[in-house]
Amino acid sequence: MGHKIQLTINGNSAEYEVEPRMLLVHFLRDHVSLTGTHIGCETGICGACTVLLNGEAIKSCMIFAVQADGAEIITIEGLAKDEKLHAVQEGFWEHHGLQCGYCTPGMIISGVQLLKRNSDPSDEEIRHGLVGNLCRCTGYQHIVEAVRYAAKKTNEAATKEG
Repeated sequence: MGHKIQLTINGNSAEYEVEPRMLLVHFLRDHVSLTGTHIGCETGICGACTVLLNGEAIKSCMIFAVQADGAEIITIEGLAKDEKLHAVQEGFWEHHGLQCGYCTPGMIISGVQLLKRNSDPSDEEIRHGLVGNLCRCTGYQHIVEAVRYAAKKTNEAATKEG
């Protein structure tokens, strides 16, 4: 028996019918075909499934899709605008912030939330802001550099506009 929910995903509003026990990560991947949100541990430890739910980074393997009813969700696919990468995505590209890429969507989403909260974080604050995301490949330094790059780029753009 399905349950109707209304969601805005990456700017597109729609109504969906979901099983009450379906996890948000499975809904996004299997029903909306947004496969950039990765399934890792399914226990909330790795952070590969991180998305923005009403502006807050959450692990989509930890909530049911029905719990997101009425919410706005941004996935990794929704960050780029007008075919231009988000500054954090660009930072990962420019500073080699990924190797295998499995953790990358969650890391980027967490980096976006961090920069919304703190536009000029120190390296220690960046590391703390990414603490819920695990990477087995990079050693994290390039990820920190990528977020620092995004902070600098975003702040320079804001200075030019303001």
